[in-house]
Formats: sequence, C-alpha cells, structure tokens
Amino acid sequence: MIGTDISHAVRILREGGIVGVPTETVYGLAAVGILEEAVLKIFEAKGRPHFDPLILHFDGIESARPYLREVPIWAQLLYQHFSPGPISFLLEKTALVPDLVTAGLPRVAIRFPDHAVLQDLLTQLQLPLAAPSANPFGYISPTTAEHVEAQLGSKIDYILDGGPCDIGVESTIIGEEEGQLIVYRKGGIPIEDITAIVGPVKVMERSSSNPVSPGLLLSHYAPRTPLRVLNEETFSNTNKGNFGYIIFGPALEEISMKDQYLLSPKRDIKEAAKNLFKCMREADAGGHDQIFIHRVPNHGLGPAINDRIQRALHSGDL
Repeated sequence: MIGTDISHAVRILREGGIVGVPTETVYGLAAVGILEEAVLKIFEAKGRPHFDPLILHFDGIESARPYLREVPIWAQLLYQHFSPGPISFLLEKTALVPDLVTAGLPRVAIRFPDHAVLQDLLTQLQLPLAAPSANPFGYISPTTAEHVEAQLGSKIDYILDGGPCDIGVESTIIGEEEGQLIVYRKGGIPIEDITAIVGPVKVMERSSSNPVSPGLLLSHYAPRTPLRVLNEETFSNTNKGNFGYIIFGPALEEISMKDQYLLSPKRDIKEAAKNLFKCMREADAGGHDQIFIHRVPNHGLGPAINDRIQRALHSGDL
C-alpha cells in the first residue's frame, strides 16, 4: 500500500515492520537497524543471497554518535560539506549495532539522507534505519514508490511516497584503511569533489552495492579457532576432545552443554540467521581447540547462513 502518512510509517517501523522509503538516491527498504528480527525481514523480502552489510540512516551526526567508536576528522569534514546527501561513511561501530547489519565486520556504513520526507520520518523515529535499495536482488533499483510496489508490494508493510528520487544512483561509500581513504563505491558525490576536501583517495574500480567486498568476510571475521563443518564423519572423529559445537537443532545429549552453542533448538532458519554471528563469537571465546558447525537446510535464509559458514571455514574445508 502506497501512502504519505509518516506517522503511520513510524508506527510500523517501531513495531518491527518494513517500509519502502524515499531517499534522494533510490527508494530504500527500511527497518529499524537495531531490531534484528526486523532486519531479517529485509533479507527475506529482497531475496538477498548472503548477509551483505547494510547502511544505517540517521537524521544527523549527533544521533549517530552512540553507534560509532569515533568520528574521524576526515569524516567530519566530508559530513560538513556533503551531508545530508548521497555519501556514506564506513566507521568503527559500537556494540549497539547488531552483527547482522554489518555481516560480522567491525565497521558500519552510515549516511544522512537529503530527502525531506525521510528526514521527517527519522526525526520522529529517533532510531537508525537499515535501508538497502527496495528491489529484489539483481533487479534495477527503484526511483518511485510505484517501482517499489511493482517489485515488492506484497512483501512489505507500507510504502511511503516521497515522489521521484532526485539522484537515482546510490550513495558514494568512503572509509579508511591504514591511513588511506578508500572509496568503496562510486555514487552520488563525485570523486573530485571529495578529493577537493580531503586530498587523494584510493578508488575501488570494481564498485559494489556493498560497503565492503563480501570476500573480505573470510579474513575479517573467521574465528581465531579453526572451524570445520559438523557432519556424521567429522562428529565420529572428534573423540570428544576440547571441541566446541555450533548446533542447528536441539542440544546433543552426548556433548557437554558448556561446549554447545545453539543456532536454533527448534530448527528455525530465521532464528539460526539471527544467532549465527553470536554463536561463532561465543564459541571462539570458549577456549576450544577446534569448533564444529552445522550447515543448515538450503531454503529461506539457509543459503545466506551457509554462505557465511563457508566464508568462515578454514582452508581444510574450503
């Protein structure tokens, strides 16, 4: 359903729903970014094939500060010149940002959209919005409310109509690695405008719709403890040593509960998706010599979970 009732959209979002929202770039599919169950609905509605990092949207820098470890000088300068606007900043997150939003990575992309309707919504909501483009994965990004309705209308709770998007291409994404500013995605702010403010930047020529390349997850998130897939063969060969077990399903009777980390005792794919990164971290901190993990059935969010498991495996199981 398309409408212009901002207060209605705020109510839906606070209750854990998802809403199509206008920005100056493209229409986004929004959920409150600190409600994991709501964020999961974004992945389901879009048919997103793996846990790509999401951008969080705020009404201003002061609203964003609790979610960030710091705001570097370069980000402050670019914020002053280009925000609100089509630029996203990849910065170190605090624990307030769920791992589901960042795919387990330590940085979160944030931005401050330059659209009066969305600014009003964010001001009323006073919570961050996770909002990738409101289109099924692999389809053209929507620039009108009607585009959103045609592609996702039956899968979302409301579409807030703010008219056609002014820019129509996604935001520029910029971050810093080892003192070097990097443009991860070319977008609504020209590179030359950025360099005029902060000097030379490295530009990733193979731009992506993601804040960072999904391939970085292996090196940035794989647990320190060796991780292997748990199946009948590996289980029979573990010899009940100092191992941790990330289980999809009820706890295993033959294993001590202190060594088990349950993705979903009732074998619920959504619950497993929500708990994946948490279980990995808890198992990694458990002092085990090795961790074994169940793959999950390949339906719903199952391919997303298995993709992230595959990226976290050590070389022996790649």
